[in-house]
Amino acid sequence: MKKDITTFGEIVLSKKVLAAISDMGFEEPSPIQSQTIPLVLEGHDVIGQAQTGTGKTAAFGIPTIERIIDGNRHIQALVLTPTRELAIQISEEFTKIGKYKKVKTLPIYGGQSIDRQIRALKYGVQIVIGTPGRLLDHIRRNTIKLNAVKTLILDEADEMLDMGFVDDIEAILEQLSSTERQTLLFSATMPAPIAKLAEKYMTNPKKVTISRENLTVPLIDQIYYETREKLEGLCRVLDVEETGKIIIFCRTKKGVDDLVASLQARGYMSDGLHGDLSQSQRDRVMKKFRDGKLEILVATDVAARGIDIDDITHVVNYDIPQDHESYVHRIGRTGRAGKKGVAITFIEPREYRQLKLIERLAKTKLVRKQLPSSADILERQREIIKTRLLKTLENNNFADYHTIVSDLTVDYDLIDVAAAALKLSVEGFKEKEEEPISKIENTGGAPGMVRLFMNIGRSQKIRPEDIVRAFASEADIPGNIIGVINIYDRFTFVEVPEDVAERVLSVMHKNTVKGYKINVEPAKSR
Repeated sequence: MKKDITTFGEIVLSKKVLAAISDMGFEEPSPIQSQTIPLVLEGHDVIGQAQTGTGKTAAFGIPTIERIIDGNRHIQALVLTPTRELAIQISEEFTKIGKYKKVKTLPIYGGQSIDRQIRALKYGVQIVIGTPGRLLDHIRRNTIKLNAVKTLILDEADEMLDMGFVDDIEAILEQLSSTERQTLLFSATMPAPIAKLAEKYMTNPKKVTISRENLTVPLIDQIYYETREKLEGLCRVLDVEETGKIIIFCRTKKGVDDLVASLQARGYMSDGLHGDLSQSQRDRVMKKFRDGKLEILVATDVAARGIDIDDITHVVNYDIPQDHESYVHRIGRTGRAGKKGVAITFIEPREYRQLKLIERLAKTKLVRKQLPSSADILERQREIIKTRLLKTLENNNFADYHTIVSDLTVDYDLIDVAAAALKLSVEGFKEKEEEPISKIENTGGAPGMVRLFMNIGRSQKIRPEDIVRAFASEADIPGNIIGVINIYDRFTFVEVPEDVAERVLSVMHKNTVKGYKINVEPAKSR
């Protein structure tokens, strides 16, 4: 006979809460959950240094709901959060954890009718999750009573600091009874104002630190593609990758709008999220994305704050992030809850150095891949094409094209004509195949090669192997593809393949070889 399970990992919980988290698909606690939940259940104040994606919502949600007193309709727990989006998400997760205990939660935020919130509060709520501004509004109107609050949670405290909420938070904290209050504070970083807040309002807090990088990066395949035609490259990748929900990051609002328009025009189910959208527009886009009516969400970094969805399969950096922290924050939106994720970054040749900097500072490695070819896309689409072709044949409505085929089969093989027709329907007509990435011309190199000039030579004791080693390691190219190297007294000529020339230029110019700072530029024609 099966033994009743009363633990979540090593943590003893009530049957109602265990049943709920089992329904949610939780099997074993994540590191932050196994460290935080017991401390909260023992009544300690806790400072958790962890980012979104580590499982921190459940880390404070499970013990908070475990400690809610059934039948008591007063507000027993209060969660402060920086954004409306996050307030809604935390409320949804709390509702799932508390479903068998029938815990009533209510998200409170600006942009929603305050009257509706007042009505919901009158019915009796046990947990309120809110943004500081709207919560203060309720406190001033006397529509929220916080005298029975036993648990206070500050989530994403550093974000609240960045958004200028510290004074509001202090004003709310002053309203709460300090006796018997348990305070939990979660923050990705610990800036001085947050540390000061913790010191002032928390009692002997226990610290839990979880490194986001260690948790998410191993579960994420990190890939980069180098191309001048990012839109074309993105569409190729979307056509061959098996994807679910995708977030694509752009640097600017205009970039988001332009990419959404381009993707929609090509038939991809996509929409955008940026700071110029009203709250109702934002909610509508997010609902479509959650419900699977939208495959691709294109967003700026700021607009994507607070998005916390577990089933994102791919994150795409359409524009390279500004720094390594943004990179880690972006890619951490995939590979959640033990699932595998894919992070794809598109770079232009001149951005290669920025990519290497991100790799070094984030202590990670991106794998360079070639963009899928038309043949790869055709392979992926073959079954779809076959199905469509069969349906067209079954419809038997193509007699108008018989004469074209008859004319062509006089000079061409029938199979070639059919294959050419398929190519035309899938790829469209192209006058010529794509040119290589490099646009550098007339450097006097061998066919397919670009000759580069460097301002160091024999005087600096430079040897061919020094150049091969520097180019191969810095520009991430195989040493054996480097062509002729001519070393003179004060300068050197090196030939490299056209398709990597611009990358080599961008990475090596102003770089160092054997301690000498060098200039690298396209050579003049011989």
